[in-house]
Amino acid sequence: MDVSQDLIVVPARYASSRLPGKPLMALAGRSLLERVVANARIAAAEAGNCSVIVATDDARIADHAASLGVDCALTATHLDSGTVRAQSAARQLSTPPARVINLQGDAPFIPPSIIADMLRELRASAADVVTPVFQLGWDRLDRLRDHKRTAPFSGTTCIRATDGRALWFSKAIIPALRGEAALRDVSPMSPVWQHLGLYGYTLAALDWFAAAPPGHYEALESLEQLRFLESGWRIQTIGVEVPEHLLSGIDTPQDLARAEEAITRFGDPFPA
Repeated sequence: MDVSQDLIVVPARYASSRLPGKPLMALAGRSLLERVVANARIAAAEAGNCSVIVATDDARIADHAASLGVDCALTATHLDSGTVRAQSAARQLSTPPARVINLQGDAPFIPPSIIADMLRELRASAADVVTPVFQLGWDRLDRLRDHKRTAPFSGTTCIRATDGRALWFSKAIIPALRGEAALRDVSPMSPVWQHLGLYGYTLAALDWFAAAPPGHYEALESLEQLRFLESGWRIQTIGVEVPEHLLSGIDTPQDLARAEEAITRFGDPFPA
């Protein structure tokens, strides 16, 4: 592969406990992996000087990646996260990239423009890690609260400084809101930011993460980005606009059904 300066890695596992083989599953006639790879390719072209690779430990996914004409790196089966698989894929290249975007293979609705913006931010800033967040209007906040009644660990929120630096992430909805009725009267937007689960890293930050043990709060919340914050690394958040049909990930048959419903309602974002 002709390695360019930056890399978008699409980690794709077959052995999902809740939805085995999900990268190969069809969503409106196209596999999840095909959809994510298409978005990654558009983002790489938009940002420039960037390549795309799939990282997997399964021959079936590697074969499907080959049928899509995308490069693939085989990673060890014991690697415990997409982030570590992304680091392994980056380090297999003869010339390692300076920056890596980790774009999960079960996130087909993330707009390519967001991925490209993350690369631009990494190139332009002193951030070690970048990740997108979006501000919740009151309707969306109400829907998130309702969703957490049955799925309390689905959906991550973020507190950020005025310059966009991430202060904390949580599976709880933060910050707590006193005087909410008055806040609703003042603005159509709530003060709550929701995290969109993809990351960009400098290679140094990615190498550090792969070698470091999990942090205390990372283990409690099961949020790997807290490993960086607990150890003093800077995470820069990027405020983005997201489509109404966006799902943070597809982990269950119910999620796949919701994704089908979203395409029926809002249209198919797959590029022509």
